Amino acid sequence: MARWEGKSRGTLLGYKIFVFCIKKLGVRAAYFVLYFVATYYFLFLKKSNRVVFYYFHERLKYPYFKAKKMVFKNYFVFGQTIIDKVAIGAGMRHSFTYEFDGIEILKRLLAEKKGGVLISAHLGNFEIAEHFFADIDVDFQINLVTTDQEHSQIKEYLENVTQKSSVKFIIVKEDMSHIFDINNALAKNELICFTGDRYMEGSKALEAEFLGKKAKFPAGPFMIASRLKVPVAFVYVMKEPKLHYHLYTREAEVKHRDAQALLETYLESVGGMIEKYPLQWFNYFDFWDAFSSNEN
Repeated sequence: MARWEGKSRGTLLGYKIFVFCIKKLGVRAAYFVLYFVATYYFLFLKKSNRVVFYYFHERLKYPYFKAKKMVFKNYFVFGQTIIDKVAIGAGMRHSFTYEFDGIEILKRLLAEKKGGVLISAHLGNFEIAEHFFADIDVDFQINLVTTDQEHSQIKEYLENVTQKSSVKFIIVKEDMSHIFDINNALAKNELICFTGDRYMEGSKALEAEFLGKKAKFPAGPFMIASRLKVPVAFVYVMKEPKLHYHLYTREAEVKHRDAQALLETYLESVGGMIEKYPLQWFNYFDFWDAFSSNEN
């Protein structure tokens, strides 16, 4: 069974090249370099090519040649989101424009002073969400729950070239002590953010149909969100044409201790976003277990 291993693709050299282009030549010049990177991925990354093609051809039902073209475009847009994240973090926030959709939900959620749970996905560019929140007159703290398995050299390098993030991280631990960190943050009227679309082998999972086929999802975000008696919202930051981003917030209806129902509501929400932004689904592993794990 092929599952996400907790790390995203990318090299330190690749990030350094893009940072150089962004700082010396600008964001659009970095986009031009990205054509060569996306072409390399399209030609040589057979495993991810196969699963991305499966997503477009089998799940979204695109014709064969259109699905092939969309694989390349997906890599290109993913690269753009990385470039944008670095550029914004490096102080070029003014080069981008931002649009809010449902921000009143977050304001009301915080006004209730119960804290809250945000659930996002590896869809769009949620990692720049904090830069949206700087534009609204709300003072709150986001805590991102993560496995912290990204490549340490890349993390250290990006911390040196970008502004310090205001987001705090809660690291998932085997002894479950992160639950205390989550409760402490909620007690301070802070927001807890999960991504709900990457199940790791060995962790507790929920199963549901997504885009017409059963898949597994991490149980933790939905179990926690359905038991804490705090407001829950789905949040996405989607890339639009040019240097424009669109933040969506959608309030979730939560039945107490019904994690499965919350998962299915979440998947309906994610499916709607995919229908509008099909190129911005960035899960490069065998999400639906369509292929054997021992295949090349």
